[in-house]
Amino acid sequence: MKKTRTRFAPSPTGYMHIGNLRTALFEYLIAKHDGGDFLLRIEDTDQERQVEGAEEMIYKTLKECGLNWDEGPDIGGDFGPYVQSERLPMYKGYAEELIKLGGAHYCFCSEEEIQAQREEAESLGLSFKFEDPCKHLSAEEIQAKLDAGEPYVIRQTIKNVGETSFEDEVYGHIEFDGDLLDEQILIKSDGFPTYNFANIIDDHQMQISHVVRGNEYLSSTPKYNLIYDAYGWERPRYVHVPPVMKDEHHKLSKRNGDASFQDLVAKGYLPEAIINYLALLGWSPETEQEIYSLDELIDQFKISRISKSPAIFDIDKLTWMNGMYLRAMDEDTYFETVRPYLEKAIHGDYDLREIAKIIQPRIDHLDQIADSVDFFDELVEYDLEMYKHKKMKTTKEIALKSLYAVKDALIAQEDWSSEQSIHETLLALPKQLEMKNGQVLWPVRTALTGKQFTPGGAIEIAYILGQDEALRRIQIGIDRLELDLDQPA
Repeated sequence: MKKTRTRFAPSPTGYMHIGNLRTALFEYLIAKHDGGDFLLRIEDTDQERQVEGAEEMIYKTLKECGLNWDEGPDIGGDFGPYVQSERLPMYKGYAEELIKLGGAHYCFCSEEEIQAQREEAESLGLSFKFEDPCKHLSAEEIQAKLDAGEPYVIRQTIKNVGETSFEDEVYGHIEFDGDLLDEQILIKSDGFPTYNFANIIDDHQMQISHVVRGNEYLSSTPKYNLIYDAYGWERPRYVHVPPVMKDEHHKLSKRNGDASFQDLVAKGYLPEAIINYLALLGWSPETEQEIYSLDELIDQFKISRISKSPAIFDIDKLTWMNGMYLRAMDEDTYFETVRPYLEKAIHGDYDLREIAKIIQPRIDHLDQIADSVDFFDELVEYDLEMYKHKKMKTTKEIALKSLYAVKDALIAQEDWSSEQSIHETLLALPKQLEMKNGQVLWPVRTALTGKQFTPGGAIEIAYILGQDEALRRIQIGIDRLELDLDQPA
């Protein structure tokens, strides 16, 4: 049985698009599920669209996601080089061989001649398909033009094909009328191969068993198969995958401002959570499980479970999943993950490890950290109406009474060495005051943070702030409430 070999062959034209990364993931999982090889190939024949640094970004992204390749430009392999521009001399030879086999021909037509045909078709209301007169040139006429140095391209030759078909692992049996296929350019006038030709040659040479790509290539596959057949090569197995959509009508597109992988990481999403989520876009496991490690995905992934329908990217679902990953981390791993964000957001002398503990159950992505902990450095002006809380049954009067009692209790508090000691002190107050817990703790949290929503409760925050700062903020709350209620100090 032929060894499973897949390849990810991106063009270095910018950031890693989410759809491209999902394709790379599927290719990786297909190969590794079968104990096969996953190759990285850089398709850089479109020189005009290349972006500086994009190739390095491809390497970085795949490594961050754990999609390590077995062969590629940086590590080599038995089928290199793995950068198309380094393989250029080879493509011309293959194209000339295809001409001899009757699968291609020289085309000397100018853009003006092609445009004239296009305009004629449009005037007749017909779909345009270029009918190349160069197909009918004699060998002597072709050689004369070549000797004269006339510019040319090499086009595929398609004639008398009739019905043609192939099997796709996702979409099943696909049939096309071969006579409707257009004769695509294989070698451009600058000598560079087109993507449509180079990827066939490379896939064959690199012994790729499964070609995985977007379903927009379904209509091009019959043309690729004619080239495989002309050479007498075995066709690969095709796995065409549905697109990743922004909504029911629009594809995800960086051009439209949709997030790339790098954008998501910059917003505080974990690569492993992104990969987990992308695996479930267009693929369904056999169970209700949603959280998967990469090893679990390798074990569970089956091509037969890939959907034919487009998958809609749901940022809320990714956010939920990212939160699950963050909350599942052990304490040390979580602290090291969030520490750079805490160090950037907090400049006071606080125990960042304690702050990490209180935000872990409440943060879904790392970009939320700065806004959730900014009160540690500075207590901003806040609306006194926050002291009123219907569910907690608090009013400004109740809040003021609670803060008086808390202030006295914390002044008397001798042991500030542990959160537990503060816990015991503050939770003793509601019973003494004949109040509910919330009627005491809500005003304290409001006074300490000036926020309606905080990571951690009053006790945890008081402990982290320390005795002096906690008392200072409580006194500010008392002063403001007294002024508002027009009560003497």
